[in-house]
Amino acid sequence: MKKNIYAFVLDCSITMAWCFEDESNDQSDKILESLRNATAVVPNIWSLEISNVLLQAKKKKRINDFQVASFIDALSALPIIIDASTSTRAMHSIFLLANKTNLTIYDAAYLELALRENIPLVTLDKDLIRAARELDVSLTLI
Repeated sequence: MKKNIYAFVLDCSITMAWCFEDESNDQSDKILESLRNATAVVPNIWSLEISNVLLQAKKKKRINDFQVASFIDALSALPIIIDASTSTRAMHSIFLLANKTNLTIYDAAYLELALRENIPLVTLDKDLIRAARELDVSLTLI
């Protein structure tokens, strides 16, 4: 049995809690701290989701250009690996999982990755938490 190199699947909600103080909590802080000694994996849509949240926050003047650039630089320095096979699974296993769990395709991509890698999922998203629990996917760090 191969040992997994990833500690957990990181979702956008946790990541963005690191950007916005009013969204931060003990769980998100602990997850960020754990990346000192662990590697996270994300589906390839993660970068798009992060960029979209940053763009919307900038448009609403919640953050400025300097804060966006600083946050992107900080993320780039973290041990977060982007899964290359998300797109090839989108119209197959991710679609089926989204249909089964009543999730969006985007959320199902995180869940599918956690199932495939047999690792915990870290999220603040209530629908994703519900679906993970239904499928016995761990939601805590090992």
